[in-house]
Amino acid sequence: MAATPDSLFPSGGDLDSSQLQMEPDEVDTLREGEDPADRMHPFLAIYDLQPLKMHPLVFAPGVPVTAQVVGTERYTSGSKVGTCTLYSVRLTHGAFTWTTKKKFRHFQELHRDLLRHKVLMTLLPLARFGVAHPPAREAAADREIPSLPRVGPEGSTRHASSKQKYLENYLNRLLTMSFYRNYHAMTEFLEVSRLSFIPDLGSKGLEGVIRKRSGGHRVPGLTCCGRDQVCYRWSKRWLVVKDSFLLYMCLETGSISFVQLFDPGFEVQVGKRSTEARYGVRIDTSHRSLILKCGSYRQARWWGQEITELAQGPGRDFIQLHRHDSYAPPRPATLARWFVNGAGYFAAVADAILQAQEEIFITDWWLSPEIYLKRPAHSDDWRLDIMLKKKAEEGVRVSVLLFKEVELALGINSGYSKRALMLLHPNIKVMRHPDQVTLWAHHEKLLVVDQVVAFLGGLDLAYGRWDDLHYRLTDLGDPSEPAATQPPTLGLDCPGTPDLSQNRFFWLGKDYSNLIVKDWVQLDRPFEDFIDRETTPRMPWRDVGVAVHGLPARDLARHFIQRWNFTKTTKAKYKIPMYPYLLPKSTSTADQLPFTLPGGQCATVQVLRSVDRWSAGTLESSILNAYLHTIRESQHFLYIENQFFISCSDGRTVLNKVGDEIVDRILKAHKLGQCFRVYVLLPLLPGFEGDITTGGGNSIQAILHFTYRTLCRGEYSILHRLKAASECWGAAGRGVQALDPWCVYFESPGRAPQNFSSIQALQGSSFDLVGTLSRSVILGADARPDLDLRDPVCDDFFQLWQDTAESNANIYEQIFRCLPSNATRSLRALREYVAVESLATVSPPLATSELTQVQGHLVHFPLKFLEDESLLPPLGSKEGVMPLEVWT
Repeated sequence: MAATPDSLFPSGGDLDSSQLQMEPDEVDTLREGEDPADRMHPFLAIYDLQPLKMHPLVFAPGVPVTAQVVGTERYTSGSKVGTCTLYSVRLTHGAFTWTTKKKFRHFQELHRDLLRHKVLMTLLPLARFGVAHPPAREAAADREIPSLPRVGPEGSTRHASSKQKYLENYLNRLLTMSFYRNYHAMTEFLEVSRLSFIPDLGSKGLEGVIRKRSGGHRVPGLTCCGRDQVCYRWSKRWLVVKDSFLLYMCLETGSISFVQLFDPGFEVQVGKRSTEARYGVRIDTSHRSLILKCGSYRQARWWGQEITELAQGPGRDFIQLHRHDSYAPPRPATLARWFVNGAGYFAAVADAILQAQEEIFITDWWLSPEIYLKRPAHSDDWRLDIMLKKKAEEGVRVSVLLFKEVELALGINSGYSKRALMLLHPNIKVMRHPDQVTLWAHHEKLLVVDQVVAFLGGLDLAYGRWDDLHYRLTDLGDPSEPAATQPPTLGLDCPGTPDLSQNRFFWLGKDYSNLIVKDWVQLDRPFEDFIDRETTPRMPWRDVGVAVHGLPARDLARHFIQRWNFTKTTKAKYKIPMYPYLLPKSTSTADQLPFTLPGGQCATVQVLRSVDRWSAGTLESSILNAYLHTIRESQHFLYIENQFFISCSDGRTVLNKVGDEIVDRILKAHKLGQCFRVYVLLPLLPGFEGDITTGGGNSIQAILHFTYRTLCRGEYSILHRLKAASECWGAAGRGVQALDPWCVYFESPGRAPQNFSSIQALQGSSFDLVGTLSRSVILGADARPDLDLRDPVCDDFFQLWQDTAESNANIYEQIFRCLPSNATRSLRALREYVAVESLATVSPPLATSELTQVQGHLVHFPLKFLEDESLLPPLGSKEGVMPLEVWT
């Protein structure tokens, strides 16, 4: 004889279900052969969250939800006589499975809530139109809510399996009816929300209503010291825990109130001692200590255990440090593509933006909205701001994070960039950071598309950065055209956009630049020239970048999200819902690439970074650690190409030890009798406005001071330390002639600065096709096809490198009397030097003939320029009042 509800639960309150009959409702169905994953919520649903009480469509339409009571736990309650039973319910929805634990009273409360909902909908029929329904109809026999059995004594053990089966059938009957299934009481009972079933967020995770304590942030200046221990409040929130982060949402609005990314500081503690709250759970990361309050110690222990297990699952990579103390591990078999110069990099960025379906993240030191990504431009199709606007109109969310400069010191006008982008579309959000005056800057250049493909390196999406292997000094259009030297004029129909139908120019308006001659001005008038392109050459720009797919793109997206959310948390103006919190996609779906860039190669890739607590809420210097490790472990040679070269620690002003490691590696090679080469490629002049004929100005001289201090001047310099070591060896009878020429310092004349983050310290085994191409361009190998550039260690290559640098330097000095020069060791010598007319002025035809002898772009770096002068800024100047750390 089958058990009845009364026999299973023989006594207690009666919940009569005879009044719960409903009109026909829908039953979930899938078409034959249809994949349930295709009906799950898209990732963009994270930007359209609603309060649970508004009955949003939580479950995927047509995908069944099934429940199974997999076990019970019996325990003694501290406040009651007898035992309590806890039912473990395992639920499945498509590929998602999760477990929730409920007492019988929770079933009773759900039953009562659904009954009220049914009565309300019966009295107000029009209200049912606000409830989402799948397309199919259910059978007439399934029109009513099943009866909930009467509760019996918790101590009774009769028919335990029958009780579980009855509750299981009860839940499954309800879950076939969307009218009840998406009601907020049911979703709270099942611990699900709109964020539960988004495949890119990973597994279902842990969810539910909690009370959280305010404060706990570890950001300098955000909270007063000790204030959180005294002044705090408890707030009711909906908590969502995923595999690499947690968040909580406001129950009234459904908006995300905070996101906590798991990191190596992750730790979970349960109990009053660590939380100062009864039934408390404490989740620590490097940037916050979040305290939650549960309803019982058993619930607190369950939540603590589940949060720990989630973090130690697919997201475990982020709760430990990896090689070079990086937050991200090496990712093998990564599809990557390297770029030298902006032409290829910008074009690939444009192609990736076109593929964007969900999100675009951009962070730059400087961003020029009107930059053209493919050139010469014949329309606005490849203009950055126009492309972002079109994507925003398609529903793509664009998040841009810019460095907020000190306007008196820099003229990049990030305020204009922010306004220009924000006015394009509501889906484009721009933040600037920091607000406070700081000695440091955000110098990152990063673009991420759909957290699938990421671009990074030394290239801002800004004026002056686009270039190719030709490194053109002029841009006068097609000489055969009547008005070749005039760039396109502004169109009458659209005053802010030039007419590009007949354009032959590569650099329009502010993009044609020479920042040593004149820094950028009037950036809000982008298509107006600010230097005369007929008389002033532009400054070419050489830099490198890389595009990565899959897991490293996820790692880079996570870094951007960390910085974005940190800025939103710390700046009051961004705490409004208009600026959403961003969520990282799970690494479990990183291998699903909707598109890839052509020309990629498989490589092992690790993301490294430099961040501080003021910039991202945490501290990491894995880039520097990798530099030092690579130099230390290099086998045959080093190649370093960088905007600045300021190193050799003195323990006071200069702290990084890159130069020290170079010295140690050279001395080690000498001691072992090894052939070891070091190549350092620097700009001849730092990228600051100034007249070098009068000394260059305070900014240029300050950078030159610390560059020379690193290379050759003073007791901490590389050459001084090598010479000191060579004297010791000489006294011991060892040969020292090879020491000095092992270090070569050179420059490409007129070359724009490289970014510090793009420094390359490459071992011989890593110097692949990109390095060969770079050497070929620098040495002008196109005009000398017989050159063998494959081995940068051999004597022939090294001699070729030095001969080319010396020959080019002599030609430039003979024709143009270029500066800086070893012939000008003092300001007096400099004045005498510039007073003599150059060959280019006296005899242009002869100068033109001599210039044909130049090979590539390489010259020797003049180590004796103004060596008799002090290049530090005068104390009375604005540069002089700055701390020396600004320059180092």
